[in-house]
Amino acid sequence: MNGFFKIPTAKNEPVYDYAPQTIHRKKLKAQLEQFRSEVHNIPMYIGGEEVRTGIIKPISPPHDIHHKIGEFHIGTVEHAQKAIDAALAAKPAWEAMPWEQRAAIFLKAADLFSTKYRYHINAATMLAQSKNAYQAEIDAACELIDFLRFNVQYMSEIYSEQPGENSPGIWNRLEYRALEGFVLAVTPFNFTAIAGNLPTSAALMGNVVVWKPANTQIYSANMLMRVFKEAGLPDGVINLVYVDGPSIGEVVFNHPEFAGLHFTGSTGVFRHMWKTIGNNIAKYKSYPRIVGETGGKDFILAHNSADKDVLVAAIIRGAFEFQGQKCSAASRAYIPQSIWPYVKERLQTEMKTIKVGPTEDFGNFVNAVIDEKAFDKITGYIQQAKADGMEIVFGGNSDKSNGYFIDPTIILANSPTYKTMCEEIFGPVLTIFVYEDAEWTNMFKVVDSTSEYALTGAVLAQDRQAIADATWALRHSAGNFYINDKPTGAVVGQQPFGGGRGSGTNDKAGAKVNLLRWTSQRTIKETFNPPTDYRYPFLLAD
Repeated sequence: MNGFFKIPTAKNEPVYDYAPQTIHRKKLKAQLEQFRSEVHNIPMYIGGEEVRTGIIKPISPPHDIHHKIGEFHIGTVEHAQKAIDAALAAKPAWEAMPWEQRAAIFLKAADLFSTKYRYHINAATMLAQSKNAYQAEIDAACELIDFLRFNVQYMSEIYSEQPGENSPGIWNRLEYRALEGFVLAVTPFNFTAIAGNLPTSAALMGNVVVWKPANTQIYSANMLMRVFKEAGLPDGVINLVYVDGPSIGEVVFNHPEFAGLHFTGSTGVFRHMWKTIGNNIAKYKSYPRIVGETGGKDFILAHNSADKDVLVAAIIRGAFEFQGQKCSAASRAYIPQSIWPYVKERLQTEMKTIKVGPTEDFGNFVNAVIDEKAFDKITGYIQQAKADGMEIVFGGNSDKSNGYFIDPTIILANSPTYKTMCEEIFGPVLTIFVYEDAEWTNMFKVVDSTSEYALTGAVLAQDRQAIADATWALRHSAGNFYINDKPTGAVVGQQPFGGGRGSGTNDKAGAKVNLLRWTSQRTIKETFNPPTDYRYPFLLAD
């Protein structure tokens, strides 16, 4: 069975809005109710086994901490080793499988998430990660489906990229091999799509994977893994384990077959991993591929020509959707003095309409932050700002008696270098600095130098020269740059996502460049009529 196979053209998954009276809203609410009535016992998946250790940790919604929806089995160093062994055992058959067969598995998974399991994966994300219906839809359903479909398309495009010239009697070709060894995927709590993409993008290219999710994402990770298996993923290709970071690192980063790290998480953890890999470099069969996206201190820079109502909407959506727990979320904003009075009044008016509460109530725009540790960190910043005399434009209150709720908060800083303008908070807190209009071009250096990160940023202006100047001056300040929009919401196939500096390696998720990181090229030169004499013409006598 041979052919140059053309895969279905990838298209972005339509987004359901879950408006009142729609069938989608009804089905999602029914699935939420079902999951709330159950307690899922969640195993690790190692090879063909569902591994239950008996050492369990409960799972509760961050917005309803006294209600149990699941429990997962905690793994040990031994399970990390077994996961590596299972991956390496599965490797020969998986990397030898024809690429179109690998493609079919992940295309089927995309269709399963689009249809049979759409409400399951959305409800799981809404409950366990406290995302509202729309935020869950664009993440757990649509972005995940887009990753799976577009990655298959990118794979086919990569494989079709071959040398363009052949000398007479010679055929040159490129082979895109899987890496030698296994890949470690470490995924965060905040995006179910990222949790699905990091292990599958490497696996799609013929690699085998050990997958460690954040504990606060295990509930939906379990759903992902079950659907991958239903789609036909062979045992051992992706192994899902719940082992603490130091323990899994001790095993993985000392293993000679360690071939790559696909990571999304904190900058500190990523840097520690990179340092460990560097220290152990002589232990490995090959130089491991290191791909990471690690965070941001993302900005909105407004010009005095900005549409003020567009700016207000961009601030609220950019800063407070999913409680600001997006690595792309707007965390600092720079607004000119001339438009600040109007913007401030509109912000205060609009923010009063925002409801905070559980995800099951579709009227709530803001829900709970992920856990108590995050709650304490975020509220610590707010309390410090109050103590330092910063003006709280809106919000500032919190309550963790029944869930980890923090009101969306806007701080007005008296300096562009105030603590909350510079440090990543990862919560529903935006800090604004008001600058004199004449300082517009000077703000470029302020924006560029304030943070170690360079993930996302937005400039809002109607003056085209102002847009052009900011776009050039801030070219290294953000890997995803937005003009007259919020700095969040990258769409697969439209805005490949990733940043530089302290924000990561910028190996854009949702683009071919990411998949190329999980391949190792082999050039094959075949000569049909090879020479039989070593002598070149220049050696001949005159």
